[in-house]
Amino acid sequence: MLIRLLWRLLAAVPVVIGVTLIAFLILHLTPGDPVEAILGARATDEARAALAAELGLDRPLPVQYLAWLGRALTGDFGTSIMTRTGVLETIGARLPYTLWLTGSAFAIGLALGIPLGLYAATRQNRPGDHLAMGAAMALYSTADFWLALMLTIVFAIWLRWLPVSGARGWEHLVLPALALGLPQVGAVARLMRAETIAALREDYVLTARAKGLAPGAVLRGHVLRNALVPVVTWAFLALPWLIGGAVVIEQVFAWPGMGQLMYQAILRKDFPVIQALLLFIALLTVLSNILGDLAAAAIDPRIREGLA
Repeated sequence: MLIRLLWRLLAAVPVVIGVTLIAFLILHLTPGDPVEAILGARATDEARAALAAELGLDRPLPVQYLAWLGRALTGDFGTSIMTRTGVLETIGARLPYTLWLTGSAFAIGLALGIPLGLYAATRQNRPGDHLAMGAAMALYSTADFWLALMLTIVFAIWLRWLPVSGARGWEHLVLPALALGLPQVGAVARLMRAETIAALREDYVLTARAKGLAPGAVLRGHVLRNALVPVVTWAFLALPWLIGGAVVIEQVFAWPGMGQLMYQAILRKDFPVIQALLLFIALLTVLSNILGDLAAAAIDPRIREGLA
């Protein structure tokens, strides 16, 4: 299994490099000039040329990309145009906040979505099923920024139970984590329901029932493990999307994570930070695929044998 995983990591290298190349070209082809963002529109041509040379923006694009890629392979991602500090230092200060936020949202999605999907599947086509899936569909189709605003109005402004913004304690994490995690509850619940219903129709479940096993024992011992495999795999694949969704949520709640950093870097054309963040997301996507396979193998021995 270890050799197979190593091959997957090697096969992902061209994908990651391709992502960085496309992102690099898009950044340099979009309107806006980082030199003007730093110096302002009234700067002299001499000052512009000097800063462009300092940042390496006066060289051809292929040279700029290869220079950045070569430094990145050694762990040097350059200096942030916004903060004038190292890019890794800039990202490192924000990374824990994003991990807390996305980890909490991930936990909310699984902790609420799996029981909701099981509840609906065991009551297929009954009122409980319709109610649970109606709630799941409502959560899944709700825009995260709208949900963030509604949560703020209800719990921060009307009830005054939770703070509106900041990151000074656990209470500041509740609203952004709910805004990011509740739509995932809907997705997990719908997938869990479908997989559970499919598992309940398998021959081994019918055999277990014929032997007189209690419904709860059949569900726990035969259905749950098989139904969880695609759900857990999907959940790990959704991790990069949570990072993307955090861009909006962190802006709404002034949460000082990588999403807010990405937004600020795009506004100020901070190329080194944007490129490093996109590389991080690409690597996270690759690792999420591998972690999803490992989690599925841990649940289902048949998959573990296939990876061996």
